[in-house]
Amino acid sequence: MTRTPASLLERLRQANAPDAWERLVLLYTPFIYSWARQVGLQEADAADLVQDVFVTLVQTLPSFDYDRQKSFRRWLRTVTLNKWRDRQKKREPQLVPGDSARLGEQLPAADVEHLWEAEYRQQLVHRALAIMSRDFQPATWKAFWQQAVEGRPAEAVAADLGLTVGAAYAAKFRVLSRLRQEMAGMLD
Repeated sequence: MTRTPASLLERLRQANAPDAWERLVLLYTPFIYSWARQVGLQEADAADLVQDVFVTLVQTLPSFDYDRQKSFRRWLRTVTLNKWRDRQKKREPQLVPGDSARLGEQLPAADVEHLWEAEYRQQLVHRALAIMSRDFQPATWKAFWQQAVEGRPAEAVAADLGLTVGAAYAAKFRVLSRLRQEMAGMLD
């Protein structure tokens, strides 16, 4: 990702911004799909819900006025839930084999909120990292990944990758700084 999410939302307001739409789809498709599966939709129905949500986003985001004091994530979740409810009104969805009821009916509202929050953060960071990995040199990315994700000490990473310990720390710092920049306003 080359811009902060707030700037991504601003770029979506422009008439011709296919790169911004592609970035939005890359970031949010897995997340929306995961939500759909959590509420009990089968794969095909979950994919249809994702498409319904993106149709709404295409219609809404060009005139969307992003308030940095509010959460885009909550707005997106509301859009997703409303689309799911609309689908529920039209027909009863087929549940994933083994599920006895939809997630929203199984758990208290506070637990569902916590589950969705954790899922949101995990999916968004995962997608952002996958996209960002293309923007760094392989050695920088490996040094970051081994320290931040695998928990390896900088000294061991530096020795394995032929870097100085300072370079290993710097790689981790650069990627984490970029991730914080990219996630500004998205994890509020």
